[in-house]
Amino acid sequence: MTPPAVTLLDVARAAGVSKSTVSDALQGSGRVAETTRNRVREVAEQLGYRPNSAARRLRRSSTGAIGLHLPQTATRLDYYMNLAFGAVQRAQEGGLDVVLLAAPAGAASGPLASRVDGLLVIDPEVGDSAVPGLLDAGVPVVTGERYLGPSPTPAGAVVCDNAASLTALLDHVRVRGARRPALLAPEGASAWAEALRGTAAAWGGSHGPQVALRTVPFAATAADAEAATRRLLASDPAIDAVICAPDGAAPGVLRAAAALGRTVGTDLLVASCVDGAANRGANPPVTAVDLRPAAYGRACAELLCDILAARTPPDTVRRHAWALETRPSTTG
Repeated sequence: MTPPAVTLLDVARAAGVSKSTVSDALQGSGRVAETTRNRVREVAEQLGYRPNSAARRLRRSSTGAIGLHLPQTATRLDYYMNLAFGAVQRAQEGGLDVVLLAAPAGAASGPLASRVDGLLVIDPEVGDSAVPGLLDAGVPVVTGERYLGPSPTPAGAVVCDNAASLTALLDHVRVRGARRPALLAPEGASAWAEALRGTAAAWGGSHGPQVALRTVPFAATAADAEAATRRLLASDPAIDAVICAPDGAAPGVLRAAAALGRTVGTDLLVASCVDGAANRGANPPVTAVDLRPAAYGRACAELLCDILAARTPPDTVRRHAWALETRPSTTG
């Protein structure tokens, strides 16, 4: 015979507190002392308490889900898939499902407030027609990177210091002997793209030779990067370092270098602004900035969960750390 389910009242009696205190402690809401909150959670775990998700959603007028909107070009990119997995994992820990919003559905923002409790909008681009409606959907929104267009202010944001990461790459290739670096920068109006283009210009002004800047699609393929690098090196043979911004495109730079008789790691240094499997498995492996996408997605979902549970005030901005991974493409 199946034993009866443990109730909130059972937990309250065992912890020596009221039923409402147990409810607030487990949901992360209300004015509950941290020691009491921890005690209630320990007792609930010991008793095997499992919340009635249907009743909880009814009480909170909650859907039990959050929406996730990625850039339109993201579906084939390793970075965004890892980011999505991190967001889903953190949301599930908070008892929330994740609904992936396609661009056409995202543009029709009216019904969203009845379908999700909040939204994650990652790398919002000014040219993405869905973004303004998502930011005005009537639910809390957390953006991964800032939105540069006119719109309601999101409830929160998680941002990387993209200017610092590109500066670190440029400083690295300079230390390795590069005197005429180039950047294959993403086109479009996103915080990431504008930070990279602006940083390249500022770094050139401070360190001597200007960075040769060429724009490629936001989600450029390896073939796009190969063609752009061939044109770049043909027009300016003095280029001795190429930094490729888009995820997964740097192997195309390696192919262009080989076709033109350049030796990667010695007379041509190659690096990427976004790390991933393509860079790690390339020949030679490519130096890159590890943006830790799974942890980034998790951080975005955690901020939204905290805002929904009133653990964090709106207008919160959190920083996400990155790391420079040096490999033979720049170290020889």
